[in-house]
Amino acid sequence: MIDFSSTFKMALLSLKVNKMRSILTSLGIIIGVSAVIIMLAVGQGASVKIQKDMSTMGSNLLMVSSASVTSGGVRMGRGTKPTLTLKDSQAIEKNCPSVGFVAPYSSEAKQVTYGNQNWSTSIAGTTPEYMAIRDWKINLGRNLSDEDISNMSKVAIIGNTVANELFGDLDPINRTIRIGGVPFKVIGLLESKGQNSMGHDQDDFVMIPITTGQKKVFGTNFPGTVSMINIKAKDADSINSAEAEVTELLKARHKIGKKQEDDFQVRNLTQMMETMQSAVKTMSLLLGSIAGVSLLVGGIGIMNIMLVSVTERTKEIGIRMAIGAKSTDIQIQFLIESLLLSIIGGIMGLIFGILGAKLIELFGSMTVYISGFSIALSLGFSGIIGVVFGYYPAYKASLLNPIDALRYE
Repeated sequence: MIDFSSTFKMALLSLKVNKMRSILTSLGIIIGVSAVIIMLAVGQGASVKIQKDMSTMGSNLLMVSSASVTSGGVRMGRGTKPTLTLKDSQAIEKNCPSVGFVAPYSSEAKQVTYGNQNWSTSIAGTTPEYMAIRDWKINLGRNLSDEDISNMSKVAIIGNTVANELFGDLDPINRTIRIGGVPFKVIGLLESKGQNSMGHDQDDFVMIPITTGQKKVFGTNFPGTVSMINIKAKDADSINSAEAEVTELLKARHKIGKKQEDDFQVRNLTQMMETMQSAVKTMSLLLGSIAGVSLLVGGIGIMNIMLVSVTERTKEIGIRMAIGAKSTDIQIQFLIESLLLSIIGGIMGLIFGILGAKLIELFGSMTVYISGFSIALSLGFSGIIGVVFGYYPAYKASLLNPIDALRYE
């Protein structure tokens, strides 16, 4: 029967006696595990960042914008001439059963003032449904209403950045700001959403009724047009059918033939997010594979040094066999040594990997995410490598002839 306790003590004693060799043997595993942790943290962090950014934009979202148009045989640039109208938005809401919410949208940069404070920001003209589409929430005050749209009310909802720049610590509700010289009463303050992945401050804008914007704020050569129509499908399963319904309806309304190019563009943001996440997963897999190669190299290093150790400790092995140790005892001792080196290297690599990931997040302005899965994967893989690459040296040690081993110099 194998005495695991004494065999384990012998393996541990051997590692203590040869500290430098043990450290060098574990170095490859330390580097490999650190690389796996850092690579997966960066890849998963990118995925988390994409999901967070897309969630701030809203779910099940379609965005319809003006496309390229042809004038006098000359193709104009994309968005040169607005081709979408408020009536298009109303038609989509009435005639597309898969659509949940519709909100026309137009925006311009304007100077906003309050007292002696001023701030240049984006003025967004839209409807009450925009809040539900973009999953925005009101922190103070109220949302726009249908009456505000029909009456062309001069009311505004502001983001946190605008509130801080114009009002500081003052409560902005019911105070009057001027947009391009036109007075607007602040009726709402939005919850903060922060910056998106492009670095754009999502809290730096003012929302007003689109009818008021078209009549009193925006200068346009195309009355009644909007720059974009935001659409939210009823649910995730309806987004593709909503896209098809909107496309078919706008083709009919704009009298676009089968062979003609659309004067609008429908973008499915859910598909865009899935494509981006797929790309990030591929990148994470690639990074993880590269880091995995480091672990394999570390495993080969363990095997090489353990083989050298077998040669150096031939006489020791012969003495152990001469006093009663069996071949299986010798084999298990070397396997335990290899496994311990891998586990110790894995733990140290985990510590260095977490520190490295945090430094990348701190100094590289990147989002990193260290999951339990990546930790378990790294430690598990390092342990497997210890067993796999330690097996051959252990097997070779167990085959030594005791008499030949004792004679070895």
